Amino acid sequence: MAVTVSLVALYGLVLFFLLRSKTLGYGSAFVAVMFGFFLASTGAAGPVNELTTAVIAAVSDL
Repeated sequence: MAVTVSLVALYGLVLFFLLRSKTLGYGSAFVAVMFGFFLASTGAAGPVNELTTAVIAAVSDL
């Protein structure tokens, strides 16, 4: 679990700087996919899914 969380932090940090510098390409797409993959295997997956469901429900009510 500790390795997974550190990889999530690493990929999240790299993705943040890639998006901030507007360097978008195949490399940043790979980082985004890997960040999502490792984030899904952490304890944050449940709250992220709940937040997504709540946002979709709120938008569909408009």
